Amino acid sequence: MIKIFRLKNIISIKDFEREDIEYILDEASKLEDIAQSRDISEELKGKILGLMFFEPSTRTRISFETAMKRLSGGCIGFTSSGSSSVSKGESIADTAKMFEGYSDALVIRHELEGVSKFISDIVDVPVINAGDGAGQHPTQTLLDLYTIKKEIGQIDGLKIALIGDLKFGRTVHSLSNALCLFDNVKIYLVSPPELRMPQEVLHDLDKTSIEYEEVDNIEDIIDDVNVLYVTRIQKERFADINDYLQIKGAYIINRKMLEGKDLIVMHPLPRIDEIDGDVDDTKYNKYFTQAANAVPVRMAILKTLIKNNPK
Repeated sequence: MIKIFRLKNIISIKDFEREDIEYILDEASKLEDIAQSRDISEELKGKILGLMFFEPSTRTRISFETAMKRLSGGCIGFTSSGSSSVSKGESIADTAKMFEGYSDALVIRHELEGVSKFISDIVDVPVINAGDGAGQHPTQTLLDLYTIKKEIGQIDGLKIALIGDLKFGRTVHSLSNALCLFDNVKIYLVSPPELRMPQEVLHDLDKTSIEYEEVDNIEDIIDDVNVLYVTRIQKERFADINDYLQIKGAYIINRKMLEGKDLIVMHPLPRIDEIDGDVDDTKYNKYFTQAANAVPVRMAILKTLIKNNPK
């Protein structure tokens, strides 16, 4: 049977089936040599990617640009609302329609949930959600899964701890949903009480067969897990700075606590103080590899969506 990718847009990981995820991961593995060798493919020669980043981004935006250029395509766009005509009062809908006329696909980051879905409903080119508020970050999840599979060899049967800001962390929301598609996975949800996983995400987990457990202390589960997926406490999501300061530094991973453990440490970055620098030169550190994996995975996404949905 020939594998196909069903989706025109990538808005939420909840739209995916396992076969869709595996399709992208397989495509990424085929493109990794090009990404690592700094070579160029002509798969998307002459195509243009529109980058609409209403919210600041470093890794996501740059990796999408790099991925498009490795495929011989070009990029246009802006890096914040202030550098677009939205700052002059133009509607998001008008901005999107303008970009549709110039681009073969759109990548959207916005501080509000649902903006990528709204744009996908009014344009005819593929739309990729690059993070919407505290909602979803599906392409980050795809590169997270790619990293886990590449480093450990499988996703089925693993025990994975999601640590830190589970309330506002869109990366852990998407990753939790995706892990439900795999077999015999257990998730440990490690966070301060104020930053517990939202009830709507737990409700999604409850509708599946996945096992999960909410935990306060990393030490209680560190001997059992295969992956520590660490996230920062997001200062920008707090209305009151004092609330942030009370929680900041609640969980810090260091070399000593990892010694003798059979696991990998991941982080979507940016890192603040939640992983000590003494972990960087250990075998446990996979967060920089994870960041590099963004390029082949996003190459696979762009190639698949643009070639499947030509203008």
